[in-house]
Amino acid sequence: MASSGIIVFIFPVLCICAVKSGFVKVECKAENVGHYGQQSLLECVVKTSSDVNDPNIRMVAWKKLTSPEDEGDLVLGFKRGKLDEPKRGYRFAEPSWNGKNMNVSLLITNTAVADEGDYKCIVITDSGDDNMVTTLKVQAKYSVPTVYSIPEKIVPNTDSTLVCESHGGYPQGTIRWFDEEKHEWTASSKMEAKQSDDGLFQLTSRLSLLGGSTFSKYTCAVFNASGGKEDEKTFEMPPPPPSSLGGEHTASAYTSKVVAPLVVIGSLIIGLLLLLLYKRRSQKARRNSTAPLMGTPIFGHIITALLFLLSNLL
Repeated sequence: MASSGIIVFIFPVLCICAVKSGFVKVECKAENVGHYGQQSLLECVVKTSSDVNDPNIRMVAWKKLTSPEDEGDLVLGFKRGKLDEPKRGYRFAEPSWNGKNMNVSLLITNTAVADEGDYKCIVITDSGDDNMVTTLKVQAKYSVPTVYSIPEKIVPNTDSTLVCESHGGYPQGTIRWFDEEKHEWTASSKMEAKQSDDGLFQLTSRLSLLGGSTFSKYTCAVFNASGGKEDEKTFEMPPPPPSSLGGEHTASAYTSKVVAPLVVIGSLIIGLLLLLLYKRRSQKARRNSTAPLMGTPIFGHIITALLFLLSNLL
């Protein structure tokens, strides 16, 4: 019987504690996005049931977790009416926060990549306690890409490489290549990502071009980790020299322009010579001529006219 009495006594006590703890609830935004070098807000508020009148917060502890089971490192604390010395860059979002303020949101004044991760907010009031974990994701925008060629002066019909660089971004993004017709050339490139001491990434992509590439423009585009395009830069290939730009066609056209008139004029001269030879033989049949036919003024005028025509055509 004695043991039964002890069980009856303990059970109501446990029930009272559970109900009392249920009067208070910490509600946080599950995921928060912060931008590198700017302020980041981790939103958390304390909600109480209608049975609680004039609640008072006795303790708040904000901890950064390295794993779900980790106790975490204290970054901001409040207990017994006083603020603990906060870690540099952390404070309550409300400037004049006190134990009567149910908004316990955490403000990070100068967000760094190292601030990314899970945070645990622990609250103890005079009406109960609760805690909740919230996450901070850090983002940093990549710089406008720069593009240059190796060698600096591209020689037509020789192999070359285009290099695209962008830095200062987070998380790791990608660089993609397109020609002026929007065809993608990323598969022909190689990208390298280096992370600096501040956690930001520098992206470098190299696109190899074979001699005789026909496209005049190539665009390097930087995409963030979510797949969104942040910026782009277009590189214009140097124009080929006139000798290589349809040189054979130009030479062929010039040759045709010169040869065609010569053929026509040559044909006319041969025709005239045959005509004059025919006339000469006809005249010899009727009489003997002492004046050479080739020296007649008419033939000289014809030759002069043909030469004038030839000079104009050329």
